[in-house]
Amino acid sequence: MSKSIGNSEPSKRGKVFGLNPNVFFLGLVSLLTDISSEMIFTLIPLFLSNVLGAAATVIGFVGGLSESADALLRILSGWVSDRIGKRKPLALLGYSVSTLAKPFMYMASSWGAVLAVRFGDRMGKGLRSSPRDALVADSVAAGERGRGFGLHRAMDTVGAALGLIIAAVIIYQVQGGGLELGLETYHWLVLVGIVPAVLAVLVLLFFVREGRKKAQTKDDDQAGVEQGRNKAGFDIRFKLFLAVMAVFTLGNSSDFFVILRAQDLEAPLVQVTLMLVLFNVTYAAVSWPAGRLSDKLGRRRIITIGWAIYALVYLGFALSTSLWQIWLLFAAYGIYYGIVEGVARAFVADLVPAEKRGTAYGFYHGVVGMTLLPASLIAGWLWDAVNPAAPFYLGAGLAFLAMLGLMGLVRE
Repeated sequence: MSKSIGNSEPSKRGKVFGLNPNVFFLGLVSLLTDISSEMIFTLIPLFLSNVLGAAATVIGFVGGLSESADALLRILSGWVSDRIGKRKPLALLGYSVSTLAKPFMYMASSWGAVLAVRFGDRMGKGLRSSPRDALVADSVAAGERGRGFGLHRAMDTVGAALGLIIAAVIIYQVQGGGLELGLETYHWLVLVGIVPAVLAVLVLLFFVREGRKKAQTKDDDQAGVEQGRNKAGFDIRFKLFLAVMAVFTLGNSSDFFVILRAQDLEAPLVQVTLMLVLFNVTYAAVSWPAGRLSDKLGRRRIITIGWAIYALVYLGFALSTSLWQIWLLFAAYGIYYGIVEGVARAFVADLVPAEKRGTAYGFYHGVVGMTLLPASLIAGWLWDAVNPAAPFYLGAGLAFLAMLGLMGLVRE
């Protein structure tokens, strides 16, 4: 039933930014989706805390479980996309499920309801993520992977920034410069945020093309991943990379806690939203250059630099005492994301055969997702039982260990 999946044959459509148009249109889908998601879901920790009165442990549970819930689906959807030789149908189903879940946040009145809606949204993300990443990888040559994923992540993050700017405008118009999020404000965010989610599904449906596939040759992959690989399984380097990612993610709890940390230092709600805009602007600005640099210098070196920045940023969140420091840390946090997110996905494609990319992205996203639940539960417990700085000390320490593991155990 399955067929070998290699790089897509050259598109008859003109290239966009020097790449297969699929990369651009998938980036546009992510841009629109992130406008929606940032408006509706990014402020969930404040909705839980300010409107529903939930404790940090509950917020950590909601954030961790919602991030982990889709882990198994990511593995399954990636495997299925390899088996059927198609990526787009599963990606389309996933984006549609998330779009259908979002309106229900308007009616959420308990943390259990929030968890249920977020769970549905993440189920959609679980269905789409692995096939979408495999489709990006299928659409570019080996020497363009960093650039392709960098462009995709940059567009995704531009959407996040736009969504947060719109959110900031709505917040200011509805409630001014108050410290806490109000229910009426949040309802407006949900109503407006549904529109770009619907547009994203339409762009994917009409503009992204699966394309015919050709068998991959050794010339297609300059990294030489075909040499010495056991075709019955994954290369040991890929397995070690997943293990190192698990160590890193155990300290990389839900970003809910970064938002809570800003509010803990008495940042007004509009300022918190604008801090997130700054985070996404730096993320978008760094993603494409970092991807291109990884094509030249190697993925492992770039990821290590990104994790070093992450460790310093988390130490900063632990030690900060004033708002101006938090502003700088949000910008630096965006630099970390811009360096690592796209490059790590390109590294996965380097380490596995083309016909197993869907499954590989499933395992990659699955490991990260499943580790986020214990990471967020631990962070929530540390926040309540020790102090708000404790989760960030843990994250910095585990990032340092992951850096050592990546450089010492995983070959390029």
